[in-house]
Amino acid sequence: MAQVKIVAPANVVKRNILLVKEIMRHLLNNPQVFSSLPDKFELVILPEDDPEMRLYNLELLDKYESGDKPIVFARVKRETNIEIQNRPRLYAPIPIAV
Repeated sequence: MAQVKIVAPANVVKRNILLVKEIMRHLLNNPQVFSSLPDKFELVILPEDDPEMRLYNLELLDKYESGDKPIVFARVKRETNIEIQNRPRLYAPIPIAV
């Protein structure tokens, strides 16, 4: 099967770094959130107001997987190009035993 080439959106690195910065700011200001997150997780940012970046980040996850690391999804929505409107919503899927 041929591999699908993932096309990076414009300014992909800058856009993701700005979102990571805001997520980290939230986590550092609310350290109690860390107690509900798994150790050594893979963070996947899903910007609600940027479908191009959301799809790109999900395609990267699908292509490269996360190995043994649990995945934490961060859904964020920005009020401006810099600041996140509300606190990010973090989701850590729980593995289901077969």
